[in-house]
Amino acid sequence: MNLFAALRQAFPADLDTCAIEPADGPDTTHVYTWRDLDHASARIANLLDSLALPPASRIAVQVEKSVEALLLYLAVLRAGHVFLPLNTAYQAAEIEYFIGNAEPAVVVCSGKHFTWISRLAFKAGTTHVFTLNDDRTGTLLDRAAFHADQHTPATKSADDLAAILYTSGTTGRSKGAMLTHGNLLSNAQTLKDYWGWRNVKEGGDVLIHALPIFHVHGLFVASHGALLNGSKMLWFSKFDPKAVLARLPEATVFMGVPTLYVRLLGEAGLTQAACRHMRLFISGSAPLLIETFNDWRTRTGHTILERYGMSETVMLTSNPYRAEDGERRGGTVGFPLPGVGLRVRGDQGQALPAGEVGGIEVKGPNVFAGYWRMPEKTREEFTADGWFKTGDVGKIDADGYVTIVGRSKDLIITGGYNVYPAEVEGFLNELPGVQESAVIGVPHPDFGEGVLAVVVPRAGARIDGAALIAALKNRIAGFKVPKQVFVVSELPRNTMGKVQKNLLREQHKGHFNA
Repeated sequence: MNLFAALRQAFPADLDTCAIEPADGPDTTHVYTWRDLDHASARIANLLDSLALPPASRIAVQVEKSVEALLLYLAVLRAGHVFLPLNTAYQAAEIEYFIGNAEPAVVVCSGKHFTWISRLAFKAGTTHVFTLNDDRTGTLLDRAAFHADQHTPATKSADDLAAILYTSGTTGRSKGAMLTHGNLLSNAQTLKDYWGWRNVKEGGDVLIHALPIFHVHGLFVASHGALLNGSKMLWFSKFDPKAVLARLPEATVFMGVPTLYVRLLGEAGLTQAACRHMRLFISGSAPLLIETFNDWRTRTGHTILERYGMSETVMLTSNPYRAEDGERRGGTVGFPLPGVGLRVRGDQGQALPAGEVGGIEVKGPNVFAGYWRMPEKTREEFTADGWFKTGDVGKIDADGYVTIVGRSKDLIITGGYNVYPAEVEGFLNELPGVQESAVIGVPHPDFGEGVLAVVVPRAGARIDGAALIAALKNRIAGFKVPKQVFVVSELPRNTMGKVQKNLLREQHKGHFNA
């Protein structure tokens, strides 16, 4: 079934009730009804149909968060094409790669970036470039306004591609994880039940949506959850702790990365009274420190539900929502979700007993179809018996709780965003005077992990760390840019010549806590 059709089927009977209420931005008086969502997505879908695009064309989107951006996503699904969200922090070198690799038929960007993005898109052979701004303006909406507000969703099967999410590559190039209509719908339906989403007759849930919508957490987990339940969203274009705190009495569900919880804990107004109407706080996208877990319970009386997922699989595990299913344990990501298989294997692929650490492998209807145009890489990442090797390292205790103890491939998660060191190192090593570099993540009180770089200069060259940071800011997303660069004469290596990043992490682990 077309994912949009499934979401649309879940809309409430009264289409004139509020679906999304903007909580910040240029116009908070403009609310969106369920009928608005239906009609507006239909107009954009009809615009896409009018372009006579090839079947399952990629639609690449790099725009600021807005309700219209969500409507564009729904319209792409509705028209049967493939949505390709791009982080708003990505710069020219990254966008050029994504467009060249995905070959989108349509690119949608913010008006302020149209000049340089359209140049890259047209050079790569993209036929159509539209603009979409966060104030309900742009050529996409201008063109869509001339189209009908009724549209029959394209017929799609569970195995048809719905979205491609690019994940930073360990060898310096990003991989496009291909997610199908079946992947996304099955996961949304599972979470609807597992997290106890309440329908209107049960009092109805209201979601505070304060996450970006260019990755799994905000676009799929949060948005699908509310849409599939017919629940109202209080829509924040960006996270502001005071503003979110003020709206908690009107909401029942909040989803955030650990950084958001840390910042809310910094507000004196975070009390049990402020959270008295809340039903569920969910955390993901990065490890939640046990201190944050405990402080939140003390301050609010609520226990955060931590879960685990990734771009290739959407959600995999979750701490229990219902008390009869078990307690929510800090430091763990709970149990595998219903229908999801999760196992821990040793270096030789052998099964490990409870409590032993190994590589996490998963299987289920939520697991992606493979990497875009990388058949060999796809084969490498699956076992002979069809399990996906997540690259994460963890353990399962005797009670069945999963704990993530580390990540292979040196993945850094900062503020909920993934940073692969090899990608940043590639850009660093291209800068004048740089011989080689090592990028690491170390504990950060706000972001979970902070990005640092250790750089070796070329013979005779003098390099300045601040200048390297400034140069990187013009090339890659800000969250990937090292917060500090250390210049050294050589990097520590083992007998095989591999850089010992564990030693660098140990050396600099207290940098942000000094």
